[in-house]
Amino acid sequence: MPLTPEVLTANSGVVARLRSLDVFFAPDEEPWFTIDGIESPRHIGSDGSGSAFVLLPSQNVLYVSSEGRAGIIAESFEAFIQLVVTRPYWLDILKFSAGGDLAEMRRAADALEATLDDEDEVNAAREDIRGALELPETDDPIGALYEAVAASDAIVRATDGSPFTTLFNRFSIDNNPMLRNAAA
Repeated sequence: MPLTPEVLTANSGVVARLRSLDVFFAPDEEPWFTIDGIESPRHIGSDGSGSAFVLLPSQNVLYVSSEGRAGIIAESFEAFIQLVVTRPYWLDILKFSAGGDLAEMRRAADALEATLDDEDEVNAAREDIRGALELPETDDPIGALYEAVAASDAIVRATDGSPFTTLFNRFSIDNNPMLRNAAA
């Protein structure tokens, strides 16, 4: 059976563990953005910053940042959960992507993973979720994230009509001393 929001939210233990990975399945009721061509977007959850996760009619998962950035991050709901579990720092990978450079994203992922070595709660949550949902291993979560964001064609607008920008940010891990040292 494919993983859907309904299947996942029926498992309260997994929902609780996903909270420690900054994913909350309590969508906002108040719309603060629109998506061109989609009448009623299915807002499935949010993160701690108030950003939204949206399941599109195509079954892609769209991330709408509270800071004016948006893009498709996964080809399906299951791929979204796999991304969050395998790379809970996926948003930081995009932040330190040097404008969407896949090699830089891989470097950022390695540095960010190294910083999680002492994060027992995050690592335990990852293992618990994988086991409870019987998630298969993903071949290349960074490549899949890159492809999803690069191919993203969803146009998200603020309530004033201004379009959101891409999720790729211009920074590299070299801009952050902690990550630069973790990569060394």
